[in-house]
Amino acid sequence: MIDSNTVFIAGHARLPQGMAAKSMFDTLTITAEIEMRYGVILEASCTLATDHGREFIGRALRGISLNDGIDATIKYLEDKYRGKATNALIAALRDLHTHYLQVKEVNCKV
Repeated sequence: MIDSNTVFIAGHARLPQGMAAKSMFDTLTITAEIEMRYGVILEASCTLATDHGREFIGRALRGISLNDGIDATIKYLEDKYRGKATNALIAALRDLHTHYLQVKEVNCKV
């Protein structure tokens, strides 16, 4: 059963040329199931080409609170992810965070 206090949000960014994922997708997408009360990412995935890359990003994002902002997570990705998709991952995370803030604002008005 799906928790009524969770939302599924996606963030998108363009992939750089020369990436394996570019042959399958034009954009990189990060998706996340987010618990809205505290903004915690319960589960996350992305459209990187390898299982290992997708799992790494899922582990990196799981448990962070979007209510605290994303600066520390961006810093983590810059330090720990050493692939061509770093900038696309950061842009997709920023897009996801923007969508989260929009959903949060709408839910606060209800």
